Amino acid sequence: MAAGYLLVLAYPPIGLSVLVIPALAMFLVAVRLSTRPAQAWLAGGAFGAAFFGFLFPWLAELGVIALVPLVVVQGAFPLVYARLLHRSQALDPVEWVFVATAGWGVMEFVRERFPLGGFAWGMAGHPAGEMDALRGAAQWIGASGWSMVAVFAAAAVAVVFTERRVEPKAVVPFLLIAALAASGAAWGPETDGPEVDGVIVQGSSPCPGERCPGERAATYAAHLELTSQIEPGSVDLVVWPEGSTGFNVDPILDPEVGAAIAAQAERIGAVLLAGGDRPISDAEWVNANVVWNADGELVGEYRKRHPVPFGEYVPARPFFDWIPDLSRVPRDMVRGDAPVLFDLDGGTFGSVISFESSFSRYSRDHVRAGADLLVIATSQASYPFSLASDQLIGITRMRSAELGVDLIHASVTGRSTFITDGGHVGEQTELAAITTIGGTVQYRTDGLTLYARLGDWVPLVGMAWLVDRWVRAGFRRTVRVERGRPDPSAR
Repeated sequence: MAAGYLLVLAYPPIGLSVLVIPALAMFLVAVRLSTRPAQAWLAGGAFGAAFFGFLFPWLAELGVIALVPLVVVQGAFPLVYARLLHRSQALDPVEWVFVATAGWGVMEFVRERFPLGGFAWGMAGHPAGEMDALRGAAQWIGASGWSMVAVFAAAAVAVVFTERRVEPKAVVPFLLIAALAASGAAWGPETDGPEVDGVIVQGSSPCPGERCPGERAATYAAHLELTSQIEPGSVDLVVWPEGSTGFNVDPILDPEVGAAIAAQAERIGAVLLAGGDRPISDAEWVNANVVWNADGELVGEYRKRHPVPFGEYVPARPFFDWIPDLSRVPRDMVRGDAPVLFDLDGGTFGSVISFESSFSRYSRDHVRAGADLLVIATSQASYPFSLASDQLIGITRMRSAELGVDLIHASVTGRSTFITDGGHVGEQTELAAITTIGGTVQYRTDGLTLYARLGDWVPLVGMAWLVDRWVRAGFRRTVRVERGRPDPSAR
């Protein structure tokens, strides 16, 4: 449990990323010292409950039904990991380090995708984004690679502690970290293409964190009023965050709303992106970023592809209708099916929406499709005065480092900012502020980073190694049985 608490401090807003290795080492020591399966189960369960329970306590603002099931499901991953790692206690210490490292990579790879599309919050590699010296190497190995490097070092520390002796080989993970840090600092991702002057319009909500009559209309009106104060010809791109329009003030369903936004885009002479949630039936809706060009013409929209389970849709709804809190989700979100790019003078940009920005695969899809710049549109209206906004910025700055692109991170009630040069976070707005913030970003012109090309290749290598090791071990057992020799693993 102490390891779980300590690891939380490595994430924003505290951001003490140096704590990742000692925290993981504490956890791995507990697993390595377990003498019975029950102790391994207990170590994994305690670590998972403490880490996930304290990493996103802000979910409790949506009710216990939002927090507890998620902590239970996510906590099950380190619980199973600890038990499986316990089965490897008899291995040579060096091989145990590799099993611990590869196993962690596989665990996070699965956790990002299962169940219900996965959950990416709390990857061990995310805190690397808090350190300039480490962040640059994300362009090669991504957050998933940094997770495995951190566990590699932590496992080596755990072996030194439990074996009570220091082997020269124990320094190898730290030499790897030093090499990655030095190379990332020397050849870190930079954007050196044409500049884009942008403005984020953060209109907040009349009742942050609550539901109140006329909330969406007031939110839209605040964004429209702030936009009307932008000087013509002063910017290239105006961004309204997720939930700044929608439902009774949706620009597609209401021609007057659409015309008012289009008029502002034409007046300013800028491309304007506005986030909104649009009902398409009594049972379904879409979450979309709608874009107008500098002539005020509607040019298209990007639809969110990864909805929040039980927040934007209810899986197997008939089985959960008895839960009163789910009445807040009367419709299910219809997913988009592909990245969408939009033209802007000098290049193209793509956008992702809120929760899906925590998954590298959606931002990566846009960059691989040709986006030179990314826009992250989020709302966070349900938990405006919380750690959620700082944590999401910590994640999206890692997206910038992995993919080598600048980001415009726009929020209705959270913090808004511009992220440049592979993860440098600029000035940020205050929580729930009603304001605009300007900044300059640049297009990427250097082609795809290694991570953009290959994705989560480091955990996939770890997975392949584990499968190969398992197949070889099974083959050796089969040969021993056929020759009538005792099977050591049966003892």
